[in-house]
Amino acid sequence: MGQGHGWEGAVLKLLRAKDFVFTVTGAEQVTDGYRRVHLTDGGMLATTGVHPTMWVRLWFAPTGETGAAARPHQRAYTLVDPDPAAGTFSLEFALHEGRASDWARSAKPGDTIEATVHGTGFTDPDPAPSHILAIGDPASLPAINSLLGALPSIPTTIWFETPAENGSDGVGGLPLRRDPDHHELRPVPRRDSGAHLVTRVRSDAPALLEGTPDPYVWIACDTATTRSLTTYFRKELGLPKQRIQALGYWRP
Repeated sequence: MGQGHGWEGAVLKLLRAKDFVFTVTGAEQVTDGYRRVHLTDGGMLATTGVHPTMWVRLWFAPTGETGAAARPHQRAYTLVDPDPAAGTFSLEFALHEGRASDWARSAKPGDTIEATVHGTGFTDPDPAPSHILAIGDPASLPAINSLLGALPSIPTTIWFETPAENGSDGVGGLPLRRDPDHHELRPVPRRDSGAHLVTRVRSDAPALLEGTPDPYVWIACDTATTRSLTTYFRKELGLPKQRIQALGYWRP
């Protein structure tokens, strides 16, 4: 693998990325717009180990394109419930238009997909957070769940942006794994290309940070929203960069 993945694959090989082939064992439709696919890991977990918010790059084959467009398309996804002993895990897809969503919609037992592991990592905040501020959306939901699982008893405020109606659970039926005793959910409908979420966080965050000696901010939204919020916490609220973990998950 790697040679057929264009310049992206070539760069990853130079960086000593590791390649694997995953096999689908089943799938379930969580909501109309959210699908979970179960896979075997092709020996990955025994090789790499597991850490919170661990992700892999999947390579989706071209579908009908010609010329320069006819090359594999890679997207990163967070592992859900990785089991190194069994060599299994799941991936969750917020469905929309595109090759990745098309693959997830049709995935069936026996299907395979190539994957590359490189760049993923997690460093425990030091000192441990006194309060976590987590900001995300359906695309980053598996990573949010992984973060909450890794730091389960730390008070956490979650701003969760969803394009759908929130519903009685605040997340439109999506599988947010939170403990109400420790994790406060603040659902935010997506409006104005993410600007509504930025406004809500800017309104709420200063009061939450008062009296919080060791905050930890985790942001994983669309690229523009992530950049705007990261700048806000760094420049306007003065949080040091080591207390902020931010990654733009997608582009509108």
